[in-house]
Amino acid sequence: MKLLNKIKTFFRETDLILLFTCMLTSAFGVLSVFSAKQWTVTSPGTMPRDCLIMMIAISVGIVMCIIISLIDYEIMIRLWPIIALVALGLMAALFVIGVGPSARSDAKTWIRIGSLFYFQPSELLKVAFIITFSMHLDMLKDKINDIKSILLLTVHAAIPTGLVVVTGDLGSALVFMAIFIGMMFIAGVHLRYFAIAMAAVIIAVPVLWINFFSDFQKQRFLAVYYPNGLTENAYNTVIYQQQQGINAIGSGGFFGKGLFKGTYTQNGLVPESENDMIFTVVGEEFGLLGAFLLLSVLLFIVIKIAYDGKNTKDNVSRLLCDGVALMIAGQVIINIGMCLKALPVIGITLPFMSAGGSSNLCIYLAIGIVMSVYRFNKEREPVNFRLSRLNTP
Repeated sequence: MKLLNKIKTFFRETDLILLFTCMLTSAFGVLSVFSAKQWTVTSPGTMPRDCLIMMIAISVGIVMCIIISLIDYEIMIRLWPIIALVALGLMAALFVIGVGPSARSDAKTWIRIGSLFYFQPSELLKVAFIITFSMHLDMLKDKINDIKSILLLTVHAAIPTGLVVVTGDLGSALVFMAIFIGMMFIAGVHLRYFAIAMAAVIIAVPVLWINFFSDFQKQRFLAVYYPNGLTENAYNTVIYQQQQGINAIGSGGFFGKGLFKGTYTQNGLVPESENDMIFTVVGEEFGLLGAFLLLSVLLFIVIKIAYDGKNTKDNVSRLLCDGVALMIAGQVIINIGMCLKALPVIGITLPFMSAGGSSNLCIYLAIGIVMSVYRFNKEREPVNFRLSRLNTP
């Protein structure tokens, strides 16, 4: 009877709507990745490697998500120094044992684990940053607009952002900036500081362009925003992936060509269609309708997380939820913009949809934190108890 009551309590205090929506989106992501990589399978009945790794990462992620949801989030934020050290330590390890894509000798973004698995520390660093930055903002909430506080918060955000830029992961750097700017705004930082920051960014762009961007990254920006800055041959080479993606999405029409029937998808004509360009698979095989429904579900997840944060009892829990919502929203906007040729290819996954063990695992860690906030801010039913032999003066 006690076990049954515990099970009922678990389900009653769990944000089942958020969890099941994320799981269904991940299931659709696995299906889309399977479709994208089916053309590489030579033996009937064989699961594509990317799809298998994605399924393992999602399964482990969901288990860890549920475990994290059972831990009071206040315990997690008290452990922020340990969380920060672990995440930063893994990032530092990239300078020693980091590896990158074959086409990006300048990038060191993954740690190789055995012969099959790779881990991307920047994905874990995003979650760690949300925890530590939420704690930092909460500690300074009464002095949030002091110059000293703004400088300290900026340094806090600059450390992880700088690390991912140096390792060649520009996409994650943009996500960190989105989280930083969004959480600062939500915390109540005056708009004048944002204006000053915008001016500083404009001034810093030439320095970043000259000293930090590789030739490969520069070409990707030029291909989208200033094609005349490249030779015809260079432009065609750099823009090929995005142009093929646009062609694939356009060929799907309104209803799509059907699962496993996309011409571009099933012939591997869009590079990285299982990863950064997974949205092109949805657009081609499920059409504009399927793409719209996917974006609607992702928007619902973001809104649900923000809503959970709004209904909390303390500032830090609200910031935790808002940070996760900003992370997901930032990645969706950057990834979709990349697929639609509105932004350069900068290597960022579409949450719950793209292949990749690190991104799928770590996003469920973030969802687990949100579910912990939901659980420990939920009104609980009073427990019946009896006092006997109670003596009062």
